[in-house]
Amino acid sequence: MKRKILNIVVLTVSFFLLTITASSQVLNEGTIKFGRTLSLIDAFYVDSTNLDMLTEKAIIEVLKNLDPHSTYISAKDVKEMNEPLNGNFEGIGVQFNLLRDSIIVVEPITGGPSEKVGIRAGDRILTIDNEKVAGIKITTSGVRSRLMGPKGTKVNITVYRRGEKDILDFTIIRDKIPIFSLDASYMLDKETGYIKLNKFAATTEKEFSDAVTNLKKSNMKNLVLDLRGNGGGYMLAATELADKFFPDQKLLVYLAGRKTPKQEFKSTGNGSLSSARIVVLTDEGSASASEIFAGAMQDWDRGVIMGRRTFGKGLVQNGFYLTDGSMIRLTIARYYTPTGRSIQRPYNEGYEKYMENFYKRFTDGELMSADSIRLPDSLKYKTLVNRRIVYGGGGIMPDIFVPADTSSISPYFNKLGAKNVLNTFSLEYFDRNRTVLTSQYKSFGDFNMKFKFSPNDIKAFIAKGEAEGVKFNEEQFNKSEDEILLILKGFVASNMWQTSELYQIVNENDKVIANALKIISDKKSYNLILGIQ
Repeated sequence: MKRKILNIVVLTVSFFLLTITASSQVLNEGTIKFGRTLSLIDAFYVDSTNLDMLTEKAIIEVLKNLDPHSTYISAKDVKEMNEPLNGNFEGIGVQFNLLRDSIIVVEPITGGPSEKVGIRAGDRILTIDNEKVAGIKITTSGVRSRLMGPKGTKVNITVYRRGEKDILDFTIIRDKIPIFSLDASYMLDKETGYIKLNKFAATTEKEFSDAVTNLKKSNMKNLVLDLRGNGGGYMLAATELADKFFPDQKLLVYLAGRKTPKQEFKSTGNGSLSSARIVVLTDEGSASASEIFAGAMQDWDRGVIMGRRTFGKGLVQNGFYLTDGSMIRLTIARYYTPTGRSIQRPYNEGYEKYMENFYKRFTDGELMSADSIRLPDSLKYKTLVNRRIVYGGGGIMPDIFVPADTSSISPYFNKLGAKNVLNTFSLEYFDRNRTVLTSQYKSFGDFNMKFKFSPNDIKAFIAKGEAEGVKFNEEQFNKSEDEILLILKGFVASNMWQTSELYQIVNENDKVIANALKIISDKKSYNLILGIQ
């Protein structure tokens, strides 16, 4: 085994030697030195060692000293890393949750193999391929590893279903299961649509287009696009979306690096939403492809950016496979907005300082006041149409700053979230009341207008928190009560329908969305922000 690992090291070294120029003698000698060090450890070190682990740690440390986003991915993690961006995985197609040490089906994915054989929401999985999985303290990853597998393979499960006398047996043929990047789409008012994206994946453009088509049937003319918490993904998915908002050819983003020639990405001029007003919502969790989209909208004075400063991740990675199936994602270039702004935050002080500077946003007042962000004049740029002042130096500064809303936040509320009490209680509540709720509320509109938790339900929720180690605090509960009940209601709605209904409920108290709707509905105010005369 050790010799095999050393061979991998030598082959890796050889790969690098083949891809560098003859003048790079220092790097050439360094790679040989690294391989020689591992060989000496294997031959002479006093104790037995795990060379595989040492090699991985060394690679991780080397990449960490280059920049914050060059990373090493082990062979077993490569496939799992790619699945969300590829837009699918192979499995049986169920959303599940772990409830009281049993696997409960939240929902079979529409059109998936589980739905086709008759798996229903509320079913409890007892065995998987004759292995007992209930009451064994199974983990989420344990469930996934048993249910996922190559397309075309079989998995046998038994389930308990309320109302059925006998345990039910199912044989399911695994298939490709879609992973959605669009969380929600609905109308905010008679003319304004809302779309929330959680990532930019291979399927994002189609999901977005389908959502827009449906919203246009409801007379959508303008759009609020929510990219808060969207950590990015594929650059091309971001440019495909940006393309829809321009009636002519415009530079959307370009990248350049030491060994990577400058590449420009432009709109086609066929934008189906070129006449729509757009407000893009961002926060400190919006990164990479989200910043590419927001930067293009801002630089061309095409849309209003609202919320808080984005993360500042503008480094381009390319994946290079190593001989054992592992991968290095190596930074090869930087992203620049159309004005020439670098999206990337400085990282010259090292990885630890880079992350420390990000987390300081939560303590130095930046989330509450734009005045706490001080950027030098040297980072000023002017937008390309109306010559408004924007800033480079990392991340996209919003046109309209909206502080984080902490009015309902309390330590009690935070502890409930950390212990997953909100989600667990709502799942248990729906499981107990499934028949009553589905018969009483035939439409989401009816549910949203009429549903309320009873005083006994609230007492049961507080008791659930106590059982999970969250001590009740009346003063803090009163401060957070409205938000707690809204989230619980949203979770119940998502069990009855989809995540879109969840967001439609929890967004009712969202001040950023309220501000966005106010601006986008007033053409004069919207144009004034963008400098349009």
